[in-house]
Amino acid sequence: MIEAFRFCPQCATPLARITQVEDSGEKERLRCAACGFTHWNNPTPVLAAVIEYEGQILLAQNAAWPGKMFALITGFMEAGETPQGGIAREIKEETSLDATELNLIGVYDFQRMNQIIIAYHALCRGEVTLSPELVDYRLFAFDQVKCWPAGTGYALADWLRARGHEPRFMEWPKPDAGQGL
Repeated sequence: MIEAFRFCPQCATPLARITQVEDSGEKERLRCAACGFTHWNNPTPVLAAVIEYEGQILLAQNAAWPGKMFALITGFMEAGETPQGGIAREIKEETSLDATELNLIGVYDFQRMNQIIIAYHALCRGEVTLSPELVDYRLFAFDQVKCWPAGTGYALADWLRARGHEPRFMEWPKPDAGQGL
């Protein structure tokens, strides 16, 4: 994994992997030898929504994604908001839909991206108008949607199971040994 921090944000000294004793014992972290700053590298909370709209599941395609991948609406939680408030905001910003009901599906780790995903089922109404970060959306019947074996795909699978549908997973391409993924 590529380290996001290379220099101390307090004094600009290059950070180094330094082992120190913490509450749980010795731990190696990026630290500043000059001022003692520690980069904790804690996971980032990400919000996700299984949107139920007009009796179907709404999945959207992000403008930055290659190909025709469709997924849940997601976004970062902002300072000062609750997870429920944050996902309602993300749904409104990205689709113009209003969430009339929000229920927690679960919390999922997404270690590849150093994220914790807090997933909700959102019952929504309104007219879909996509934000510029999304290029398309599709509506899927509960028994026709395919889950992906990563991150938010597990939340969608759990939600489907809770509704009496056995989730189907799509084939996921395995990275080539030379890609370093």
